Amino acid sequence: MCRQVKQSCKEIGQNISERLKLYIKAFSADDATSATTSISQARLLAPPSSKLYQTIKRYQPSMKWERLPFKLCRSQHFNENTGDKLQNMEIALRGMEMALTNTSSFPATLLAGEVKDGLIKIQEGVTLTIKRINNCLQPSVNPESDPDNASGCLQTLQEFPGKHQDLPFYFFLFCLKLLENISMAEPENDEDKKPESSLEEDKSWFSINWRSALGSKRMMPAIKLSLSLGLAVLFGSMYSKPNGYWSGLPVAISFAAAREATFKVANVKAQGTVIGTVYGVMGCFVFERFLPIRFLSLLPWFVFSSFLGKSRMYGQAGAISAAIGAVLILGRKNFGPPSEFAIARIVETFIGLSCSIMIELILQPTRGSTLAKLTLSRSFHALHECASLFGEKGGKAEIIRSQKKVKTHLIELKKFTEEAQAEPSFWFLPFNCSCYDKLFRSLSEMADLLQFSAHAIGFLGAQETDRLQSKKVLIEAEEDLKNLTESIASVAKSFEEIILLKSINALENALVENNVSWDIEVGKTKNPSFSRAENDTDKVLGSYLRREGEVEEVDKSDAVLGLGALGFCMERMVKEMREIEERIKELVQWENPSSHVDLHEISCKIRSLYK
Repeated sequence: MCRQVKQSCKEIGQNISERLKLYIKAFSADDATSATTSISQARLLAPPSSKLYQTIKRYQPSMKWERLPFKLCRSQHFNENTGDKLQNMEIALRGMEMALTNTSSFPATLLAGEVKDGLIKIQEGVTLTIKRINNCLQPSVNPESDPDNASGCLQTLQEFPGKHQDLPFYFFLFCLKLLENISMAEPENDEDKKPESSLEEDKSWFSINWRSALGSKRMMPAIKLSLSLGLAVLFGSMYSKPNGYWSGLPVAISFAAAREATFKVANVKAQGTVIGTVYGVMGCFVFERFLPIRFLSLLPWFVFSSFLGKSRMYGQAGAISAAIGAVLILGRKNFGPPSEFAIARIVETFIGLSCSIMIELILQPTRGSTLAKLTLSRSFHALHECASLFGEKGGKAEIIRSQKKVKTHLIELKKFTEEAQAEPSFWFLPFNCSCYDKLFRSLSEMADLLQFSAHAIGFLGAQETDRLQSKKVLIEAEEDLKNLTESIASVAKSFEEIILLKSINALENALVENNVSWDIEVGKTKNPSFSRAENDTDKVLGSYLRREGEVEEVDKSDAVLGLGALGFCMERMVKEMREIEERIKELVQWENPSSHVDLHEISCKIRSLYK
């Protein structure tokens, strides 16, 4: 396990270095075409990196069983927290891409001089640090470039952004500095921090985990598999007693304990079994006179199945079913003609899959579209909590933990969205997959922007200055961010309630039945709308940019990046919230095609009903 994780970390390090090189190349490009080409190349490298992180996450818990017993050997052992440190660098890379995709070109005056020359030095320093993290360099080897001298090019920035179009430039450099800080930070090693537990604590831990092993989440997959296999073999034996056990094979292979798209997986298994069976029958006829060497026909089939497993249409379940289908046909003895055995094999497969679908629908009745809707509401609730921390003066670590909670809900949202897209609609309303995908992208960017804002505030808070004017500017900048995040938290709370609404007609009927009167003026201050003309967010950004020029010269070299990044985040959060509001309105209109949709009015009605 340790070797696999270490290899994945090494590949991730190479991936990060290559993407950083492409981003800096795009940042320094003289024309838009070259910049677009570099950005496209970097985007192609992002999905492989995500798969490598999943590999580390899967194998990392098992690494503790491979720890070397002697401290002398353990000192040269792979640091288990290296993968976490490399994953933390992803946030800075996402910010660089965000800056590059939100501008057409950067001002030539800002890129001139030491700023442009120092970018390559920073890139080389980060690359050497990544190699040292992955033990690609010997500990005695030091990078030629000094980190202080490399980042010194950023200290020459003395000009604050005078307009919104200049904000991406400062945000890119801020993300570059953030990446450098993350790479230079020493990875924590919790090996010696964990206290030794007593015998009584170990017994208590064992008893608690033993009881939790019998919980519903762990028992449900076993119950589903047992019932599906039992019914499949029972009905398969009733159809054909000699071949009845074949019906349990499609249920047993590629069984997953986690929730899956039932109809999609069953369809893939059925198609894979039929394709493999047809190939097996063809192989039997071709090698009818050469039965001892008919196994040779399996060689090209295994190659084809390996490609089948990596396809988006079939996946691993289809590849396994196809391979098993061909092996059973070609490996049979004394079962009569291959065509008859193939027909019996296909019928038994469909019996087993029907039993599996029936058990899944009985024990897992909630549709994927319903779960996607609930998870979307939870995502807005997590966004509300994360944005509220800025108003409560939450620390950077607390905000980052809350941001990770938002990301966790978004991962579940993506999974349920894919499941809902694959399941048949039947008599239900068709699932609006495109709207959910747009909401996922906007919420993901909002979560990243909140984390960048926390880093920017933390960076500005670390600056020590005795200048009263500079302190005033920093306090006012934090106040602007606080006002904006309070609006985001309020809107997110409203969207959380609106998403769970069954229908507008049901809301109207509930108001009439409970004799509740509502007034749209009640929620005017608590439910701001980012798409309304009276919203003064653009004015806040304008005054924010003008106020940056009030920072004294002595503080400009340190505050310019933090304030510029904060301005970019504020501007992007406003745009993303407007986009989210439009998508929520589209989603509610999709579910209520005959009703007029006014989100502000609906929110006021909901709060009047449940206040």
